[in-house]
Amino acid sequence: MTRPASNWIRPPGPVAAGLRIGLLGGSFNPPHEGHLHVSDVALKRLGLDFVWWLVSPQNPLKPVHGMASLEERLEQARRLTRRMPRIRVTDIEAQLGTRYTIDTVVKLTQRFPAPHYVWLMGSDNLMTFHHWRSWQELARRIPIAVVIRPGSTLATLTSKAAHRLVAFTTPDERSLATTPPPAFAILDARRSAASATAIRAGVGRNDCRVLE
Repeated sequence: MTRPASNWIRPPGPVAAGLRIGLLGGSFNPPHEGHLHVSDVALKRLGLDFVWWLVSPQNPLKPVHGMASLEERLEQARRLTRRMPRIRVTDIEAQLGTRYTIDTVVKLTQRFPAPHYVWLMGSDNLMTFHHWRSWQELARRIPIAVVIRPGSTLATLTSKAAHRLVAFTTPDERSLATTPPPAFAILDARRSAASATAIRAGVGRNDCRVLE
């Protein structure tokens, strides 16, 4: 459950003017190498200063059954990123009292307007992006970067959202964070096959190791 928002919100890192911050939302149930891959590619290719992992109290598109507690998922994410100071783990959605990404982005950018933000996602999430609440409004509020992941490469060509967003592709990906939205980039790099579903099912453990 989300907690009522308080007047004092604790950001996970600096929020100074000019910083470039990637926002990677999700259940992180559990956090895995795929999340690290998306973050690492975005940091390098987009010239970001930080990536914030927004650990959701409860993803509206995912079932409650089998979901670890928020505290457990936060602790797992912090252990996974303990040697990665540019990845910051936060429960800021619980602090803000938001459930949907559009509400999180609106409140976050109102509370901390100085940095430049980019919404990050894997291409697997692009397949269902058009089901997100007010996804087109989200695209009008924040630049979006998609990192291609195995099994969902065609999402960048066939998904409903991709058809709408491709017209706003930014020629220079390193300027994405400072480009007025709608702005869009597709990032392809060495691909990670890790997924939370496979890890929970005990599949592919050798391919889903923590990157040290």
